[in-house]
Amino acid sequence: MAVPADATLDELRLALAPAVAQAAIFDGWSDAAIDGAAQAEGVDPAVARLAFSGGPMTLIAAWIARIDADMAAALPAETLAKLPIRERIRRLVQYRLDALGGSEEALRRALAIMAMPQNAPRSIRLGWASADAMWRLAGDTATDYNHYTKRAILGAIYSATLGVYAQDQSEGHAETRAFLDRRIEGIMRFEKAKARVLKPRDESFSLTRLFGRLRYPAR
Repeated sequence: MAVPADATLDELRLALAPAVAQAAIFDGWSDAAIDGAAQAEGVDPAVARLAFSGGPMTLIAAWIARIDADMAAALPAETLAKLPIRERIRRLVQYRLDALGGSEEALRRALAIMAMPQNAPRSIRLGWASADAMWRLAGDTATDYNHYTKRAILGAIYSATLGVYAQDQSEGHAETRAFLDRRIEGIMRFEKAKARVLKPRDESFSLTRLFGRLRYPAR
């Protein structure tokens, strides 16, 4: 994403986010990373610092927002609609992991910052927003409590997968892929079990109805 000359601060954050992440590999999520990214992209460092004012979490949030935006552009809902639901989720998460390739050290530093108690509320909101973006692209339209349970579960799985990815030394991150596949299979089993439990009363087994039929058999 080229940086337009008349970019707003929000647009500037998104445009510079990948370069900031690359600089964070060596400089951490710091002003030095902002300066390095600005120099690489031909942006006034003072303007870049203004765009990223707010500390390390502002830098990390911009990186996540850029990945969210790139994911939506690369995997639009109409493309994913042709696939089974588990494959939609797997591709969305895998896209995000692939986007982190080469930035594992920046990810490790980001996860450490996000895990700090003072950053927990914002980290949770960021995770929720990414999970929501994935479910919406996957075609989820739930508005009841399913809306919340699906996002909470996917957010937890994605967070755990990031932790595995950050430490994964296997070729092609094979361990992370296997971990992700197991967790997605767990989501699918949970959704199937939930659907059985929540069937309409007239479609599900009723012990009371069975006893009634035994006592008063149909004629």
